[in-house]
Amino acid sequence: MTTTGPSAPERLTLEHHVPDALGIGTRRPRLSWVVAAAPEGYRQARYEVRGRVVRADGSPEEIRHRVEGGEQVLVPWPGRGLASREAVTVQVRVQGASGPWSPWSTEASAEVGLLEPSDWSAVLVGPADAEQPPSARRPPLIRGRFEVPDSVRSARLYVTAHGVFEVEVNGRRVGEDVLAPGWTSYRHRLRYLTYDVTDHLRGGENVLGAWLADGWYRGHLGFDGGRWNVFGDDVGLLAQLEVVTDAGRVVVLTSDESWRTAPGPIISAQLYEGEAYDGRLEQHGWSSPGFDDTAWSPVRRIELDGALLVAPHGPPVRCTEELAPAHILEREPGRYLLDFGQNHAGRLRVRVAGPAGTTIRLRHAEVLEDGELCTRPLRGATSTDVLILDGGGEREWEPRFTMHGFRYAEISGWPGELRPGDVVSRVHHSDMPRRGWFWCSEPDVERLHENVVWSMRSNFVDVPTDCPQRDERFGWTGDMQVFAPTASFLYGVNGVLDDWLRSLAAEQEEYGTVPWYVPYVPSPGWDPTVPGALWGDAAVLVPWTLYERTGDTGVLRQQYASARAWVDQVESLAGPDRLWDSGFQLGDWLDPTAPPDDPAQAVTDPYLVATAYFAYSARRLAETADVLGEADDARRYRALADEVRDAFAKSYLAPDAPGDARTQTACSLALALDLCPDEPTRERVGEMLAALVRTTGGTISTGFAGTPAICDALSGSGHLAEAYTLLLERRCPSWLYAVTMGATTVWERWDSILPDGSVNPGDMTSFNHYALGAVADWMHRVVAGLAPDAPGYRRIRFAPRPGGGITSAGARHETPYGTAAIDWRCDDGHVTVRLRVPVGTTAVLDLPGLRRQLGHGVHDVTHRLPA
Repeated sequence: MTTTGPSAPERLTLEHHVPDALGIGTRRPRLSWVVAAAPEGYRQARYEVRGRVVRADGSPEEIRHRVEGGEQVLVPWPGRGLASREAVTVQVRVQGASGPWSPWSTEASAEVGLLEPSDWSAVLVGPADAEQPPSARRPPLIRGRFEVPDSVRSARLYVTAHGVFEVEVNGRRVGEDVLAPGWTSYRHRLRYLTYDVTDHLRGGENVLGAWLADGWYRGHLGFDGGRWNVFGDDVGLLAQLEVVTDAGRVVVLTSDESWRTAPGPIISAQLYEGEAYDGRLEQHGWSSPGFDDTAWSPVRRIELDGALLVAPHGPPVRCTEELAPAHILEREPGRYLLDFGQNHAGRLRVRVAGPAGTTIRLRHAEVLEDGELCTRPLRGATSTDVLILDGGGEREWEPRFTMHGFRYAEISGWPGELRPGDVVSRVHHSDMPRRGWFWCSEPDVERLHENVVWSMRSNFVDVPTDCPQRDERFGWTGDMQVFAPTASFLYGVNGVLDDWLRSLAAEQEEYGTVPWYVPYVPSPGWDPTVPGALWGDAAVLVPWTLYERTGDTGVLRQQYASARAWVDQVESLAGPDRLWDSGFQLGDWLDPTAPPDDPAQAVTDPYLVATAYFAYSARRLAETADVLGEADDARRYRALADEVRDAFAKSYLAPDAPGDARTQTACSLALALDLCPDEPTRERVGEMLAALVRTTGGTISTGFAGTPAICDALSGSGHLAEAYTLLLERRCPSWLYAVTMGATTVWERWDSILPDGSVNPGDMTSFNHYALGAVADWMHRVVAGLAPDAPGYRRIRFAPRPGGGITSAGARHETPYGTAAIDWRCDDGHVTVRLRVPVGTTAVLDLPGLRRQLGHGVHDVTHRLPA
């Protein structure tokens, strides 16, 4: 009898990097793989890794390691660690307790970047314009000439900037990254990127040229007038080109004081204001050999601490999709209004020809008011790009160093007729892999979910931001904290959030607490030394979510000191009574009853929110300590969590608790964060919450704190019908109200557009915020019924709870072990479920009146639901 074994492992990755990653910053990259098919009952018993490392001196080293065990996600690097510039190529095969080995996987490779400050010999150089006022500074061009002695075998470019950059070598752009090197807490960390430029070079003279702009580093950031030069007053490029010639010679070419600089054709470029480009100022051939740069100025050297340089952990921002206009309306000759049908973050690309000096203006907005762009919600962000034509025939143009959040665009000054294909919008965000999908029988709920996806795409532009359009776009910690479970289902966010959490920890150490947003930009009213509940709790809860959803213990270890420092600080602020009832708090921010000009005036006691999150974070920190083997810490924080829970219950869950503790948010937090001391209290609070929902007829009364918790609180306390009532309500305020008003992203306020069609009068009205879309996590876990039951989905819980008249639903998620999926349909009192369980995992099917354990494979189950 022939015994079959598992299929060849697939999706072999190193850390969370894409295949063939260049410039990784890890000496011992962990390995993960997926086994698509295996015999029934298969369990991995061992795995084998083989491959080769090309060491820094060019010598090859074969590696082969056999490891006993069933782990296949983020397993430790099995051999000697890697050094700067070393490349590795590996394969994996697996075997069960019996039976044959699988075939070998396809190869996966990665190359290490520059890990030590001493690896760098390049100098950061830029124009001598730091003393000029911001209005007088022009985005510069920088170029350097160098000789390559003979033909090129391989070449790596390591490059970063103060500001943002695009690089060209011999007249050709390098890479597709946008707004590189991205936004970090520049005082602590500056990313560099690594490119393979082998095909760009030739023997003899070569030129490296760079476009530079202010970006986040010294550009205009923030609201209420904003700030310039937040991180520094210079822009500059750091470039190190390492070439191996066919003769085996290694040549290192670096940016230095011999390079030259001049203003380019970009007149201005700011993230909020937009970009202005004058084609008449182009210097053709400037990044190619033979260009005469004698009229250019010498660069100046800019001091840079090499210890700040780090390799990226997440993907860069790129164009991921193009949108054609859904509607074009000519307002008058040369002025057009374009509707792209979808709110998003991106930029326009135009194809146009016209006389020299023709000036074309591109304005952007999320919504219309009285048939024209509504720009008031943009506040100080003018969001206008300008192109001045050189008269040289048809050209394509897209701004380089700005980004807009919009659905509508107005184009004025267009020469002639605007034809189909002349304008597209290019969607930009961090180039994360899609991981999760949802569907159901209710079209408006599907549209709500799609709105959540688009809001996430729009706001993962290098850092997880609040909004992509107005004069803000900050990495608010509270927004990310409540949305992290949804985000980690929809996309592979580990790299982006790992990088952002490192900045969070660095600024937490600098300021003595977790700032309200990271990276921190000075803004009136937002003191980074003042701690705030829910926002600061991101230090504990975002790493835990990443661990829960991907099984990554590394991020827990990396962020452990930060998480512990946060809980310790709150413990000191709360004092012996364990109630955090002092200091500034945002509480249930954007409660729909709060006035438009004061979104912190929620009906729920803000100190209730603070104490609830104190208990929750202490509990999660204790669990984190357990995972990391920190037994003493686990005991300490578990005891602390118990004390805070008891103090919360005594103050806020007693039958005679004050009115601001008897709200939808108060009840939701008590239930969803497991703060009820006993089952009778839990039943009483659950009934109170359900009654509050019935009293409003299904409209919602929660803000940032209560919204992510309320549906879980209801369904988890026996009130599923009320949870569906909330989900499916269409009157304002509700999730589907925005859908009925034509929203294509999640709004910041429940009533960003009022029922009469006018725009909310508050000066904080965004139409693209993901925070209130955190309900999608409940939709994935309860409506569709797909959730992790052990870290990284090693065990999967399929527990759909049909209701609300929804007759079918499903979800699919690319877990670390492979595809998990559920599709269910109700008919005549029966539910029919099809499940897919990936190899390497187990699952439990939990339906009303049925519980079944499942192994890997596809399973079909039909079950009569209880009456």
